[in-house]
Amino acid sequence: MQNKSFSLITLFLTCLPLFSQQAKEISHYLFPEFIPGTVVMKDGKRNPALLNFNAATEGMVFNQNGQVLALGEPSLSQTDTVFIGNRKFILHNNQFVEVLHGNGYKFFAEYKCRVIPPGKPAAYGGTSQTSSSDSYSSWASGGKVYELKLPDDFQVKPYTVYWLDKGSGWKEIKTVRQLKNLYKKRKEQYSQYTTDNKVDFEDQEAVAQLIHFMETN
Repeated sequence: MQNKSFSLITLFLTCLPLFSQQAKEISHYLFPEFIPGTVVMKDGKRNPALLNFNAATEGMVFNQNGQVLALGEPSLSQTDTVFIGNRKFILHNNQFVEVLHGNGYKFFAEYKCRVIPPGKPAAYGGTSQTSSSDSYSSWASGGKVYELKLPDDFQVKPYTVYWLDKGSGWKEIKTVRQLKNLYKKRKEQYSQYTTDNKVDFEDQEAVAQLIHFMETN
């Protein structure tokens, strides 16, 4: 039933190469494995699938009949919401963001990562990293970006960009300093909360709790 209901949408999706799916350690994916979810289109159609989010390509992907497929145009622009388990994602500037809070103020997380291939041999037995653009093109063209587990000599550095909308437009939050500046008129309350509570900028739940406290007190 699942394959049949999803057959229509696959006509509009970009297919990507199939890779081994035995590995459970997915360092550049948001979830450790593909999870049952639903792609909801703007016309109300609901398409169940096994879904995951690739932070390296910043794309929503799904597993259908052993193939890894990416949600691409024209279906991407026709997508309203993606649910993965109990988590909700929407599109902003053509990129998927997770909805962390949606009542009153709106708070979102955009997941990204830097993938650093192994360095090239250099003089005196050392190594040198290529430029980010060269590195990306070399390992992406080789298909490694869609493998569920990258080689051990690759480095993966995940990071999160947050977005806050209090009714006057989306504000991007890339650093702790930017987050703190949002509440510079209430710096004592902000400082007291962050003193009493450990807030890791990469822990979306902790950051969401901080934002909720500042927006509701």
